[in-house]
Amino acid sequence: MSTETRPTYELGRRIVVWGVTGSGKTTLARRLGETLGLGVVELDAIRHEHGWNSVDWPEFRERLTATLDGYPDGWVVEGSYSRIMDVYLSRADTMIWMHLPFRVSFWRLLQRTVRRAWTREPMYNPYGPRESWRLSFFSRKSILWWGVSMHRYSVRTRRERIALLPPTVRVYELRSAREVAVLLRELSVVERVRN
Repeated sequence: MSTETRPTYELGRRIVVWGVTGSGKTTLARRLGETLGLGVVELDAIRHEHGWNSVDWPEFRERLTATLDGYPDGWVVEGSYSRIMDVYLSRADTMIWMHLPFRVSFWRLLQRTVRRAWTREPMYNPYGPRESWRLSFFSRKSILWWGVSMHRYSVRTRRERIALLPPTVRVYELRSAREVAVLLRELSVVERVRN
């Protein structure tokens, strides 16, 4: 990609990262938070704090609101959850949609799921849920099945919801790992110049 055609990313201080399961949104959110000095809010870590779906919706909404209020200089929210998205979308100034090909997202999801089932490492914190072979491969609640069955629906609904964002929200659709790398590289250069 030449210098003339390379996109310029102008990120705000209240960034939302969306993407299907396995797209790399958590990794990107953490890198953005580190580079920009922003708090990172992983919605799954709140919802599944003490096990799968262990935090109910009213508490989730309260905790998310308090968490965002606790980052007055800005934040990066990773995840979606339609029941509480009004809390963060109403404050957002930037949306990054990780819209990578299904084969890429699913391969990442499969690798991650196998690793977590093998190690039984807790997710999000020491009390968080754990993947298991049974849950991952032999259950109707399998994250892998979710990734396959919900992919098209997730892409369609994200596209619809992004279209409803106010024009003040900058939207970037990243369709490849290369585009993600360009965003991070460009952002690092801008931040080095500022500092």
